[in-house]
Amino acid sequence: MSLNTALVSGAAPPRPRAAAPHPVVRLIVQRVALGVVTLAVVSVIIFAATVALPGNAATAILGHSATPAQLHALEVQLHLNRSVFDQYGSWIGGILTGNPGRSLANGLPVWSIVGPAALNSAVLVAVSGVIASIVGVTLGVVAALRKDSLFDHASSVIALAVTSLPEFVVAITLIILFATVVWQVLPAVSLLAPGTYAWANPRELILPVATLVIVTVPYITRMTRAAMVEALASDYVEMARLKGMPVRRVVLAHALPNAIAPVVQVLGLTFLYLAGGIVVVEYVFAFPGIGQSLVNAVSNRDVPVIQMIVLLLAGFYVLVNIITDVVALLATPRRRLPR
Repeated sequence: MSLNTALVSGAAPPRPRAAAPHPVVRLIVQRVALGVVTLAVVSVIIFAATVALPGNAATAILGHSATPAQLHALEVQLHLNRSVFDQYGSWIGGILTGNPGRSLANGLPVWSIVGPAALNSAVLVAVSGVIASIVGVTLGVVAALRKDSLFDHASSVIALAVTSLPEFVVAITLIILFATVVWQVLPAVSLLAPGTYAWANPRELILPVATLVIVTVPYITRMTRAAMVEALASDYVEMARLKGMPVRRVVLAHALPNAIAPVVQVLGLTFLYLAGGIVVVEYVFAFPGIGQSLVNAVSNRDVPVIQMIVLLLAGFYVLVNIITDVVALLATPRRRLPR
């Protein structure tokens, strides 16, 4: 019914249809809401898992030689005499207000231990991820352009061989080559002076970063190659070639933009892998990051530090997933445009 007809007949004009939210906005809202729910569930699991550990924090601090009166006094101080729900409410309330409690090992605030370690690990993950992304994507594009060549076959074999190596094997090999037996040009361990951060000592980062880059580049290379091979075999790339466009423009303007969405997903998974892989690498190189702090906290049964580190890693996983989904959506024109 048109507007003029509606006015003549006395009927109310049709209401305009509400505009649908932009796909990017809708995705961000959905992912953030899902991330908040995920972190809430993870916090419950973390707290339940640490509460279920045998013994309690008071015994771990005072030892088995403590008297029952001493244990009871410390349990009251640590709120261990409350119900589990009260303990969880107190803990999550402290997390939300920026006061996650104190370490059971040395009495220091938890954030004073986790904060500097998290910054050091963030530098390690960021530098390793950026270098691995650039090298892996470049090698994948070159391998796709030279499909079935000697370079393609050799890179595939090397990638498969390196992918099968654990992080500690690569780390120890680099230490033998560049720090101890063959050459003594780099420090074998990445010890930082108290109060200093990783960006102030670039030499301390070289071997840990090299280890993480070596173990992640093969995966990025293989996935980029697969996406580029599919894009190079498409009709629009064939049409661009028939028009006589230079190879560089065909790759950069037609093939790579259409292969970037799966590559972005791979890069996101790489950063998530680095967040877990730093635990082993930091332990091997004695790097004062979040992985080393987690190992020390587990050894000392420092429950508040363990809870904070695991929750922080879960938040990092949620954040990287949101960023990856948004970037992948922006890289796909038919999905990012509102309909």
